[in-house]
Amino acid sequence: MTTQAKKDCCVTLRSAAAADLPHVVALLDRAGLPTEGVNADGLTNFVIAESEGKPIGVVGLEVYRDSALLRSAAVEEQWRGSGVGRALIDRALALSREQGIRDVFLLTTTAEDYFPRFGFACISRESVPEAVQVSAEFQGACPSTAVVMRKTNGSLA
Repeated sequence: MTTQAKKDCCVTLRSAAAADLPHVVALLDRAGLPTEGVNADGLTNFVIAESEGKPIGVVGLEVYRDSALLRSAAVEEQWRGSGVGRALIDRALALSREQGIRDVFLLTTTAEDYFPRFGFACISRESVPEAVQVSAEFQGACPSTAVVMRKTNGSLA
């Protein structure tokens, strides 16, 4: 899937592959995001944004039955504000609907004002299903002070 970013360059979104792991980890490190739990086997539900063959953004879904954790949303600094992040999040949410996921959760310490535009709302940590609470993010990769948000995909029938 190719999209036009504000930088007048074409940006391609594609599914991540095991070979992308070093790029994903590097993007997350530069963005100051946790890499715990990110491994080659777990990249199945990750999406990469590329420009001219170079990864410039990433987002991932960790699936837990009919719920998912949106994680690892990172865009290279020079591409922030270009629409790449929005395209990545939109694609990840579309993947969640395609997989029949009812609720998508996320933890953030910096973007609680960004995610409501995608339909996310703040919730209490205790209201997250136990299946999602076993994730590395809930078990300590993200601080306990992180804001918890949820988006419900509604009826998928």
